[in-house]
Amino acid sequence: MKRNMDQWTKDLLSAEQKKAVPVLSFPSIQLLGITVKDLISDSDLQARGMKAVADRTPHAGAAVSLMDLSIEAECFGAPIRVSDDEVPTVTGPVISTEVEEEERMEQAEALQVPAVGTGRTQIYIDAIEKAMGMIDDRPVLAGVIGPFSLAGRLLDVTQSLIYCYEEPDMVHVVLEKCTEFIINYIEAYKAVGANGVVIAEPLAGLLSPALAKEFSGDYIHRIVQAVRDEDFGVIYHNCGNTANLTLDTIFSSGANAYHFGNAVDMAEIMEKAPADAICMGNIDPAGEFRNGTPASIREATRSVMEKCCRYPNFVISSGCDIPPLSSWDNIDAFFAAVDEFYGR
Repeated sequence: MKRNMDQWTKDLLSAEQKKAVPVLSFPSIQLLGITVKDLISDSDLQARGMKAVADRTPHAGAAVSLMDLSIEAECFGAPIRVSDDEVPTVTGPVISTEVEEEERMEQAEALQVPAVGTGRTQIYIDAIEKAMGMIDDRPVLAGVIGPFSLAGRLLDVTQSLIYCYEEPDMVHVVLEKCTEFIINYIEAYKAVGANGVVIAEPLAGLLSPALAKEFSGDYIHRIVQAVRDEDFGVIYHNCGNTANLTLDTIFSSGANAYHFGNAVDMAEIMEKAPADAICMGNIDPAGEFRNGTPASIREATRSVMEKCCRYPNFVISSGCDIPPLSSWDNIDAFFAAVDEFYGR
């Protein structure tokens, strides 16, 4: 269903009682009785999973696709690890860490930008198209990785942070190619009707303010400017522990909304955020949704809402994507706590 996402953003900002927007997709495996390996390999299962989650969570403000941060790196040739009960992970770089600087630059320059449809991307695009035909009561949002987080997986996450200081030109070569691919990938989601996209840029949350702007923020801004329009929204996600130090860069990206992880104090984010910048967060996905109890997640949710809901631009959410085997009792308790807080 086509939506005016600029109006959705305005309506969300002005609503006295705001619907929660957790990053909730992988726990659909429990509703469908399948594995993560099944889910990431089949567009029908992904669409059915999104629909099952939507049916289970009538008060959620959006349907969010898989936050699978391996898929784009896999397209560039990175090896990944897949299991039945964990989100896929990248296991090695594409640009060698074992060669001299000059050869590493040559590898970066030779890196080919994959065609959209490579690897599993077509499965994920098809899944969103199918989900659009099943879910019409809320926006349907696809998921992509951010440019620096993708570059980090191609370069090795730890080494990429060092390369920003020691080999910045090489990092920018890789970032240019990552940015081109991400824009093309998002455009493919737009073409099949997605209402928007969540751009996950967690690795930028480990950078200093100056480096965050140079190696992430400037590229994020380019992506948002290229893809956002009245009918297509962008939510920016950063779950790093320095996100609170780089807010100027984050809020200058031009996204519809900004999503923060539990590594930062959400109340501090709200104190610093512009009044018209919707900020979402940040119940601990592992500590609460996966390993907590209904009682503990109720307490955590109410605590964050009591501190942050006095800001009209705050929306309660998970701090990141909710792990696949998180208890649905805990997920239900989260939504019940939101309803209870608002007196629904």
